[in-house]
Amino acid sequence: MDGALANESMPADDGERGAAALAQMRAMTADICDVIPLTAEDDFRITTATMMIGNALLVDSRVTDLEYDRTPAHIARGGLDHFHVTLCIEGEMWFSSGRRDVMVRAGDICLLDMGPPNRTVLRGGGGRTHLRAIILQRAMLAPRLAHPDAATAILLPAQHPHARLLANHFAALMLPPAPEAGSAEVTIEAIADIAAAAAGGTADIAAGVERAERHLYLAVIKRRIADNLETDALTVDELCRHFQISRATLYRLFETDGGLAHYVREQRLNLAFRQLISPAARETRLIDMAVNMRFSSDSTFIRAFRRKFGLTPGELRELADRWLRETGAVPAIDTVLHQLARRRKS
Repeated sequence: MDGALANESMPADDGERGAAALAQMRAMTADICDVIPLTAEDDFRITTATMMIGNALLVDSRVTDLEYDRTPAHIARGGLDHFHVTLCIEGEMWFSSGRRDVMVRAGDICLLDMGPPNRTVLRGGGGRTHLRAIILQRAMLAPRLAHPDAATAILLPAQHPHARLLANHFAALMLPPAPEAGSAEVTIEAIADIAAAAAGGTADIAAGVERAERHLYLAVIKRRIADNLETDALTVDELCRHFQISRATLYRLFETDGGLAHYVREQRLNLAFRQLISPAARETRLIDMAVNMRFSSDSTFIRAFRRKFGLTPGELRELADRWLRETGAVPAIDTVLHQLARRRKS
C-alpha cells in the first residue's frame, strides 16, 4: 500500500501551460489566494481534475513550482472555509499557518485548515508536484475535532499505517465503484474520522477509529479481490504482504462475510455468473472457467455454482442464450437473478 497506486488512477495529460494558463489560474483564485510562480511564466504548467463525492470534493493536481499566499485580505472576502486532507504523490509541499508549519513529501498525508491565513510552497525537483486532496467542509470535520481551531499542519508520514491506508483510498475514489466495496460517501466519512483522530479528535471519534479502519481496510481489500479474481494474488500471505497487516487482522476483517476464503469464492462465483450470461464468453469451456476461478476441478465448480444459484453453469448459459434469441438483448444480471428467485419459489 503506497503512493504509487495513486499514480495509476488517472492518466497524465499535457494540461495547461504558459503565461495564459497562469493568468487564467490567477483569475480563478483571485478571491482565495495569490499565485506566485517560482519558474518563468512561460514554463508554468498545471493539470487538474476534480470529482464530487457527496459533500466532499476530490482534487488531483500536477503543477510546476509555485507559491500560494492566502492573506488576511483574502480571508476577509470569505468564500473558503474548508479543511484539506492532502496526499503528496510526487515533489514536496511546505505549508505554514500562524506558528504551525509542515513539510509534506511523497507518500505523506497532511490535514490543512484553509480558513486562516496561510502560505504554501510547492517544489517538484525539476518536475511537477503531484497532489491529491479531499476538501471537506468545516461543518463536517470541525465537530469531529477536540480543538478545531488548532487542527492544521497535522502530518501522517508515509510510513504510518493510516497514511498507507488513506493513500490507497485516494486512488480508489478516482475509479469506478468496486462490487461490495461500500459507498464512496461512507468512505469519505471514515477518512474524516481517521484525519480527525490524527489531529486530536473528540472522545467519540477516538472510540470510532477502529470502526473507520475496518471500513477502509475492507473497502480497499475487497477492491483488490474484485480486480484479481482470476489470478493467484488472493492468498492470505499475499494480501497480508500487500496491505501490511497481520493474518489475524485479515481474518477478523472478514468474519462477518463468512471468512476470507468464503468471500473470495463467492465473488468468483459471481464473476462466473456474469461471464456465463455474456455472449463474449459463450465459447469458454466450463473446465477453463473453473481453472480461471481457481477451483480444483470443473465438478467442484459446478457443485458450488448450483449451491449458490440453484442451477448449473450450463443451465444458466442455455437460459441466457434463449433470452438473447427471444429478445435480441443480453439479459441484465438483476433480471436473471429475479427470474431464478421466482423459479425457486414456484
